[in-house]
Amino acid sequence: MHDPFASLPPVPSFELTSADVAGDSPLPPAQYAAMSGRPGAADVSPQLSWSGFPAGTRSFVVTMFDPDAPTPSGFWHWVLADVPAGVTSLASGATPPSPAFAVANDARVQGYLGAAPPAGTKHRYVIAVHALDVESVGPLGVGPESTPAMLSFSVLGNTLARAVLVPWGGDA
Repeated sequence: MHDPFASLPPVPSFELTSADVAGDSPLPPAQYAAMSGRPGAADVSPQLSWSGFPAGTRSFVVTMFDPDAPTPSGFWHWVLADVPAGVTSLASGATPPSPAFAVANDARVQGYLGAAPPAGTKHRYVIAVHALDVESVGPLGVGPESTPAMLSFSVLGNTLARAVLVPWGGDA
């Protein structure tokens, strides 16, 4: 199975928890895409909390990526940038805390798009919080109109640490 961070330079990890999702466990219905047709699917981003990140952290990027999507490049479901260093949690369905902003995902939605694995498949959803040494990704050439891949490339050299949680969706 593809690990989206395996080919990147290693960085320390920190703690990521959620009241809504757990690693190696199924996603709850609310975290599925409404268009998936699953009962209870509502495109609600999960609650997240993080701690233990490096002292030099100046901002965070929050992402959700499906490396098992039936495309050569996977599928980005959610990307938040410029989450202030003083913010250590997001509520379920939260709007980005100022001055944070959403980068359009692979469906060109600026916000959270829930899971929608094809019937008969099981996909991993890599939720990550990236601790950065910059206050804003703007000087790195990243804005709301950027792509998730461009943001990922641009912050690579500014990533101090990363916390990851991997629930799954689909048919077990």
